[in-house]
Amino acid sequence: MRLHRLDITAFGPFGGSQTVDFDELSAAGLFLLHGPTGAGKTSVLDAVCYALYGSVPGARQSGQGMTLRSDHAAAATRTEVRLELTVAGRRLEITRQPPWERPKKRGSGSTLDKAQSWLREYDAQAGTWKDLSRSHQEIGEEITQLLGMSREQFCQVVLLPQGDFARFLRADAEARGRLLGRLFDTHRFAEVEKRLADRRRVTEARVREGDTELLADAHRMQQAAGDAMELPDAAPGEPGLADAVMAAAAVARSTAREQLTIGHSRLTAAESAQAGAERVLADVRELARLQLRFTQARDRAALMEERSDGYRQARARMERARKAEAVAPALDLRESADAEHGRAAAAQAHARALLPDAFADAGAAGLAAAARRAAEELGGLESARRGEQRLAELVAERAGLDRQERADEDVLQEADLWLAGWEATRAGLQARIDTAQEAATRAEQLGVQREPARKRLNAARMRDQLAGDTDTAAEQVRLAQEQALGAKAHWLDVKEQRLNGIAAELAAQLTDGHPCAVCGATDHPAPARKDAGHIDRDAEDQALAAYQQAEERHAEQERRLGVVREALAAATAEAGDTPTRQLAEEVQELERLYAQAHRDASDLHPAREELRRAQAEHEQRTAARQQAAVRAASRVGHRERLDQERALLEAELAQARGPADSVAARAAQLERQAALLTDAADAARAAEDTAQRLKDADARLADAAFRAGFETPQAAAAAILDDAAHRDLQRRLDAWQSEEAAVRAVLAEPETVAAAEQPPADLAGAERGAALAVQRVRDAASARDAAARRCADLDRLSTRAAVSVRRLAPLREEYDRVARLASLTAGTSADNERKMRLESYVLAARLEQVAAAATVRLLRMSSGRYTLVHSDDRAGRGRSGLGLHVVDAWTGRERDTATLSGGETFFASLALALGLADVVTDEAGGVRLDTLFIDEGFGSLDDQSLDEVLDVLDSLRERDRSVGIVSHVADLRRRIHAQLEVVKGRAGSALRQRGSG
Repeated sequence: MRLHRLDITAFGPFGGSQTVDFDELSAAGLFLLHGPTGAGKTSVLDAVCYALYGSVPGARQSGQGMTLRSDHAAAATRTEVRLELTVAGRRLEITRQPPWERPKKRGSGSTLDKAQSWLREYDAQAGTWKDLSRSHQEIGEEITQLLGMSREQFCQVVLLPQGDFARFLRADAEARGRLLGRLFDTHRFAEVEKRLADRRRVTEARVREGDTELLADAHRMQQAAGDAMELPDAAPGEPGLADAVMAAAAVARSTAREQLTIGHSRLTAAESAQAGAERVLADVRELARLQLRFTQARDRAALMEERSDGYRQARARMERARKAEAVAPALDLRESADAEHGRAAAAQAHARALLPDAFADAGAAGLAAAARRAAEELGGLESARRGEQRLAELVAERAGLDRQERADEDVLQEADLWLAGWEATRAGLQARIDTAQEAATRAEQLGVQREPARKRLNAARMRDQLAGDTDTAAEQVRLAQEQALGAKAHWLDVKEQRLNGIAAELAAQLTDGHPCAVCGATDHPAPARKDAGHIDRDAEDQALAAYQQAEERHAEQERRLGVVREALAAATAEAGDTPTRQLAEEVQELERLYAQAHRDASDLHPAREELRRAQAEHEQRTAARQQAAVRAASRVGHRERLDQERALLEAELAQARGPADSVAARAAQLERQAALLTDAADAARAAEDTAQRLKDADARLADAAFRAGFETPQAAAAAILDDAAHRDLQRRLDAWQSEEAAVRAVLAEPETVAAAEQPPADLAGAERGAALAVQRVRDAASARDAAARRCADLDRLSTRAAVSVRRLAPLREEYDRVARLASLTAGTSADNERKMRLESYVLAARLEQVAAAATVRLLRMSSGRYTLVHSDDRAGRGRSGLGLHVVDAWTGRERDTATLSGGETFFASLALALGLADVVTDEAGGVRLDTLFIDEGFGSLDDQSLDEVLDVLDSLRERDRSVGIVSHVADLRRRIHAQLEVVKGRAGSALRQRGSG
């Protein structure tokens, strides 16, 4: 990488535009960057770093680049850094602009522009620049890939800070590890350590979790096995836990199976004893049953002997009933004939009571003849009955015509009265509709004018309010500007006073034996002293903060004034110059007219509806009038026809009804008389027939009783039994015979007789023996089932434990392997003799390379006296791997680099920095670094040592490198002709470049 040109505008202390021609400075190989303290030497290097990476080193990068802008720059000048360089054979131009808060182009106040970046490449064949990208991310990735270094590595390799490497020489292993880790990006090895440790914790937790589940299963097996299992005394995660649990489970399963075999044997013996007890109980129960059966049969035989007289009487009663059954049909026939004759005589007496006295002695034939005469007269009145019904219809129809005539007269009268005022009604409604339509049109026109008038009135009111706010805001801006100018003048005065006394402030930090930060000398014979009224950095920062706050208040007030003025202009443009009071009166009058027109227009719909209903009613009344006239004309002829037919019917009916009130009344009289005569004739004939049948039934009954052996029919009737009595008597006789047969059969059974001859059976004792045998079987079965469940539970839990052990085996092996690797990489394993962490081991290898590369230059700068070597010895109780020693060829002894003097430390740190640059360059892919910067430290060298160091730096030109030295040492200005001087002033710093000529 070679730098060609750097353009700086409004960056850091540089208020204007500055240019650095690195090609001219690099022509001599060495060039000097010098200037007063605080002038901006570091800002030149920051500009290079910002152009490449878009940020500056350390704490100077804050506020997303807002603090990179120069306080001395004009408000309209934008901060910009442009760097032209060659890297990897490609000539590039990088331009970066940080975020910029610039004044607005219109109005007052400021606006924030985003950061911008450009990347261009020079095309040698075409002789032009070609745009590559304007993306921050793409440019950053492209530059990082070409350089092969991060920003931190670039700042350590290209911008060599000697103070950092001097501290590196004196630092302990931890501090060296942090610096080397940033440079060589060994974070991935630390991540390996962390991941192994995390994986060890995860696998350990999983192993412990698995062992916990295994112990839980072991506890369950112990509960199932009772006292036959002892748990191993081991915690989760300890080795051998799985084998101990499985061994204890095997012992428990063997014990449980022995108990199951014993339970089976006891159950078999108990079941055999139960079967014998049940057989004895069955024999005793059978003996008791037979003895009870014999006793009950003997008792039943004695009882039947006592009741034998009743049985004989029942048999005699049943025999008489069987004889009387032959007389029963004649008895039933006589009772039926007697009942029928009684009913016929009663019906005859009732029918004769309803007839006139003229028919009291008439026989059945005379009553039948009178009924026939009445029926013939009734048939002659049928035509007169139809005429009477027609007459009633004619009267009703004539009354209907009269009602229709009266109704039509009312309709005609009402229609004539309503139609007489129709034209006046229609004209009035049409006038209402026309008035409402005009009001609706007027309301619509006024409604269009309302909203613009309201907006104009509101704008006028806002215009009046903002006019007063504008004056107040302008006064506040003027006051804020005066305060900002006063605060800026005060800050510049304080800053100038501090710069005038900066020597005393730097002298206060000097310590005997330690190099000066300006000249590098370790002796401080006459340090500057602070005088009365000395201004320190805190006072300057307070003044700067006060100025910045005042400037922010000024900008905020200007922004507010701009907002108020913009609002005032908008309100004035909308409202015009018309006074607010006049606009309010116009709006009020417009609202009143609109409300009146809206009220008048609201009558449009009701008026239209009322006119529509009136027109419909006009049509209805006209049609009704016409229909009434038509009906009146048709009724005249119809009424005449009805009157003629009525007169004829009335003459015919007067002759037919005779003395009755009507034909229907006469017909009803004849119809009732014929019915009574017919009923009386039928009743007389029935009474005669039933009397003859009763006489025949008495003769048959007397003959049947004599033949059956009864003296009188009454005796035969008394011997007859009804169905219920017959069934009850037969049931009693059958039950007696069945009981007698059953008793005789039981008393004749040989086994029953034999059982009666034996002693009484002991049933209670046999039942107690059987119950005891059953209980013993239950106890044995319960014990056998418990043993079987214990075996099943132990088998199930043992299988589950075996599965867990097999599942945990690979995990346990993984844990052992990961734990061994984690301990080895963390430096805690016994196999790691030097207790070196993995990252420390990698950094030790890099440090060994850096020491070898640094020794090449250190030998030349120290005239072959000193050599840097890497040491992996342990320091105290700490870990080894990052030790750095120096070998003194004059004494042949190896000692720590912290024992070097100030000049020797400079030699070693410069050599270490150059060696580190070579190693990091190789680590980055061998990118050639043709431009280097070395910062401070030369003041601690004598003339001879300075010559040797410059010779070493000058030798870098052999590799076509250019080295820029940043220093205050005055002797270097005489030795190095190519110089870049930073000159500071009140208006900002400036650059002066002088070539090798």
